[in-house]
Amino acid sequence: METRRATQIFSAFRGGAGSEATAADPSDIRQGDWVARWLPGWAEPYARLARLDRPIGTWLLLFPGWWGIALAGRKWPDPALLVLFAVGAVVMRGAGCTLNDIADREYDGRVARTRLRPLPSGRVTVRQALLFMAAQLAVGAAILSSFNQAAILLGVAVLALIATYPFMKRITWWPQLFLGLNFNWGALLGWTAVTGGLAAPALLLYAGGIFWTLGYDTIYAHQDKEDDAQIGVKSSALALGRRTRPFLFVFYAVVVALWLAAGIAAHLTWPYYLGLGLAAVQLLWQAWRVDLDRPEDCLVKFKSNRWAAWLLLLGIIAGHLHA
Repeated sequence: METRRATQIFSAFRGGAGSEATAADPSDIRQGDWVARWLPGWAEPYARLARLDRPIGTWLLLFPGWWGIALAGRKWPDPALLVLFAVGAVVMRGAGCTLNDIADREYDGRVARTRLRPLPSGRVTVRQALLFMAAQLAVGAAILSSFNQAAILLGVAVLALIATYPFMKRITWWPQLFLGLNFNWGALLGWTAVTGGLAAPALLLYAGGIFWTLGYDTIYAHQDKEDDAQIGVKSSALALGRRTRPFLFVFYAVVVALWLAAGIAAHLTWPYYLGLGLAAVQLLWQAWRVDLDRPEDCLVKFKSNRWAAWLLLLGIIAGHLHA
């Protein structure tokens, strides 16, 4: 009955005005978005499994890789590597989200924001999701094989983090920390793809990225805190509660300190520190202005991290060009 109900609502989403979708709904699947309008019905649930309808996660996974490539360069970052990392971010984020949805399908069906996702709604079977994940991983492996040996080894090593992350919310109050370990691995991979090895600037960039993710994903987790508390899922939002805002300032202060150290270690010139300063202002604005009791505002602040990431990337490039 629940599956049939979810399918009916999905049909209403594609149907537009005059349907059940006209009522306010907390689901994170938007009525009438480009996926619903332009993709054939059989492809729509797979696009949603890969989160193609919500690209912010892909951006947040991609930027650390672009930072690493730019930081390791001497002038302009290698455009071929930028493109390969972009495609890799799409498929690996999609594979990670597919795995997460397979692992969380029972939980997702009990959370208002996620109950209409393809697996809990019954629009995709677990077997179909596994095959789709395998196809995405195959594309990621093909891209990885084009890199140098050190980068390939790093790319293989991160698979252990990707495989264990979906289960962390069951065993720790800090799954956001583990997401940070995953999502910022590209900083190490990007640097290594250029240089053939690791060095202090890449490690500092990576460490800063972990705290960056810890901050923005704690904001994101506040959207689901009531549902998570009811079904027994753990998060930093629940662990921190009313102390979240001061901790956001702490997390973002550590981010800025580590990224400052990364710029110094890479011998970047003053435009980098200008870009970092502007990014720091954006992070400060998030922590100061976010309304942690309004899910829609948490989502806005979460998405705004794309601007901080652009500012840092432009700062890295300008810091090299000015040298």
